[in-house]
Amino acid sequence: MASLSRRLVWNAFRLLRQTFPVVQNRSFLGLFKGSWRRVLSVGVGASLCAIPVGQRSEPGLSNESLIKRAASLVTDSTQTFLSQTTYALIESLTEYTKTVYALVSLQQKYTSLVNKLNSNEEGAIWQVIIGARVQMKKLQDEYLKYEANWARAVRISEMAAEAAYLAGADQASVTVRNHIQLVQTQIQETRELALKAEALLAAFQSEEIKKEDKDNSPDGDSPRSGDSPRSGDNPRSSLSDEEVPEAYLRED
Repeated sequence: MASLSRRLVWNAFRLLRQTFPVVQNRSFLGLFKGSWRRVLSVGVGASLCAIPVGQRSEPGLSNESLIKRAASLVTDSTQTFLSQTTYALIESLTEYTKTVYALVSLQQKYTSLVNKLNSNEEGAIWQVIIGARVQMKKLQDEYLKYEANWARAVRISEMAAEAAYLAGADQASVTVRNHIQLVQTQIQETRELALKAEALLAAFQSEEIKKEDKDNSPDGDSPRSGDSPRSGDNPRSSLSDEEVPEAYLRED
């Protein structure tokens, strides 16, 4: 009976070795001589070893020192992200501002020459103005996208500064907060330039609308004859309140 039991156990080991080659290791087979708790502890240990836990790069440093160093590395990365998004937003806002001023200049030039142009010349200038408006809208969408990225970078930097402070990395925290204040000042100055350009464009368009309404009123001067284009082709008549972007009309 005992020999039969040993034979069954041996056959079971042979099957296990064929299915899982790792079982051929004698040290592993020796585990089965102990209790199931011993086998379970080995399995749990192997699972824990699979978890990617960082080890000390410098055993002489304490956990607190290593955490401070890690927090400083995080603040360095967030500052790089913040710097890049700030640069992209400033560049985009600057291009947008230039385009707004260019549109104002085009419309002012058109107004000064409108009585001296024939219908073909007037239509050509009007096409240039339309192209400038399209470009302005494109650049506006672009800077709004970069502005969203920049706002996220500011929030992440603020979180990194707070984490560094709580970790005891006071210098890293102060550096990040100073960086945040610096880029916020730079963005605010660039925004103010864009707002001035938008205000100038809105004021010019409002003045043109008032002038057009006065020309079309019964008490106003009669419209010029001859080469005057249809109202649908006249950029002054098409500068309605509906076409003035909301950003141009805001007071901030």
